[in-house]
Amino acid sequence: MSNEATGAQNARSSGADAGSLGYLALGLTLLAYGLLSTGIFSGTGAKDAATLAHLVGGLTLFVAGLWQLRSGEGFTGTAFTSLGAFWATWSAAGGAGKNAAGLFLLLWALLALTLTAASWNSGLFSRAVYGLLTVSLVVSAIAAFGSSGGLAKVGGWLAAASGLVAWYWATAALTNSGWGRAALPVK
Repeated sequence: MSNEATGAQNARSSGADAGSLGYLALGLTLLAYGLLSTGIFSGTGAKDAATLAHLVGGLTLFVAGLWQLRSGEGFTGTAFTSLGAFWATWSAAGGAGKNAAGLFLLLWALLALTLTAASWNSGLFSRAVYGLLTVSLVVSAIAAFGSSGGLAKVGGWLAAASGLVAWYWATAALTNSGWGRAALPVK
């Protein structure tokens, strides 16, 4: 490898990690979508999370994913860019019929399943985020196909749980990095 290429590689790997940004964006979007899907807030639903899903979930995740790919982080880069595309598309498709919505959620559940399998050796938090997301998308797809409000609420709670794990993971990483010690447990 030439010195020029080595210098480029070193410059790329010394950049800031966007993993925490990506997991914060994923966590906050999943929490909002999940909680609004449960019906615990009177008069709200999943559609009310569309702006947050588009800007935080779509744009921020996509940019964080590109940042991760640029720094050589293939897994989080793939996860964040693809999930960013999911949230941007979901927010833009607001009026989709039940079969289209169910198929969309089911297809994205396949992506989440791929991410779960790929992250299996990465630790409990990674398995929890992507595993809960997979189950949430499958349950939400079944709810959409069957027009089941009860299953949609279960899917919402699963999404909120996934979001909470992602948010905590990012918070712990940022806190521990800032404090220079393990202030919040991550294992």
